[in-house]
Amino acid sequence: MIYSIALYLYALAVVLVSPFRKKAWLMVKGQWNTFRILRKKHPPGRKCMFGFMAASLGEFEQGRPLMERLRREHPEYKILLTFFSPSGYEVRKDYEGADVVCYLPFDTPGNVRSFLRLARPRMAFFIKYEFWNNYLHACRRRQIPVYSVSSIFRENQVFFRWYGRSYSDVL
Repeated sequence: MIYSIALYLYALAVVLVSPFRKKAWLMVKGQWNTFRILRKKHPPGRKCMFGFMAASLGEFEQGRPLMERLRREHPEYKILLTFFSPSGYEVRKDYEGADVVCYLPFDTPGNVRSFLRLARPRMAFFIKYEFWNNYLHACRRRQIPVYSVSSIFRENQVFFRWYGRSYSDVL
C-alpha cells in the first residue's frame, strides 16, 4: 500500500515537472503512448511475447544477448522491449531485435493490469535492478514466469535493511 502511494506521488511529481524538464516530458509522453503502441503493434490473437523490462540503455545492453538468443531460438514468439527511462527508449525505440518497443508504465495496480492484459507476455525478464512490486506480484498471480537478468545484490540494498524487510518479498 505504501509502495503504491509512493509511486502515485512519484508519477505526479514527474508530470508536474515535465513542462520544465525534457527528460520528464519524454517519459510522460512515452507512458501516455504505451497502451496505444501495444494495441497497434500487438493486437489480440497475435503470438505471445517475451517481455524484457529495462530501466535504461545500460540495462538493455545487459539483456540484449539473451533477447537476441531467444529471437534466434524461438522466432515464433514476439519480443516486447520496455524502458522506464528516456535515456534507453530514445536511443533504442527503433531497435530491430524487438517487435514492440515502448515505455514500461508506472508500477501502479491499474497500469499493471492494463499493461499485462495488452502485452500478454509468456515470460517476463526484468533486467538488473528492475524489482517492480506490483508487476512482479501480478505476474505471479497470472502464472507468468519471471526472470531477473544480470541482477546484483549488496548488503546495503533496501531488501536487506530493517526498513526494507516488507519490500523483500518481491525477491
